[in-house]
Amino acid sequence: MDLAQLQAAMEAFEGCALRRTATNTVFADGNPAARVMVIGEAPGADEDRQGKPFVGVSGRLLDRMLGAIGLDRNSAYITNILPWRPPGNRTPTAAEIAMCLPFVRRHVALVDPAILVFVGGVSASTMLDRSEGIMKLRGRWHQYRTDEGNKTIDAMCVFHPAFLLRTPARKRDAWRDLLSIQARLITPD
Repeated sequence: MDLAQLQAAMEAFEGCALRRTATNTVFADGNPAARVMVIGEAPGADEDRQGKPFVGVSGRLLDRMLGAIGLDRNSAYITNILPWRPPGNRTPTAAEIAMCLPFVRRHVALVDPAILVFVGGVSASTMLDRSEGIMKLRGRWHQYRTDEGNKTIDAMCVFHPAFLLRTPARKRDAWRDLLSIQARLITPD
């Protein structure tokens, strides 16, 4: 399976009720050959309308965050755990996440990035299979193990831009996380 086939499979998937209420399947944006893959939670209203992840106010902040460390949508690849917007931008349910998780795990395997950036608590705890929230997971490197189990990918958990817009005092912590990602890109361990 390649990325086009994965996208087609997701668009044809009937198992998740969110698909029926969404305007678009939000698959990904950016460069699939990039060393950095960013994974958020789920599309919001702007993303659902445009069919691309992180394009609203939070997306503009994410673009500025990536730009601060020399990345953009040509040097990063961006997707979400869920490809469909939950009504009212509510938090995805555990069942919705479990239903879509095989797609995102396959997405990671196909892109095979050097670094994963999990944006927000839902993305971080889901992808790392951890119960801790973003406050405990951010600020240090983790290892994401592929489905095959024979490969690990360096992963950093960062605050969601929507959280940073509501809580600007946490931007200092976010900046440290971004600098850590930049350093890992320059000198991989």
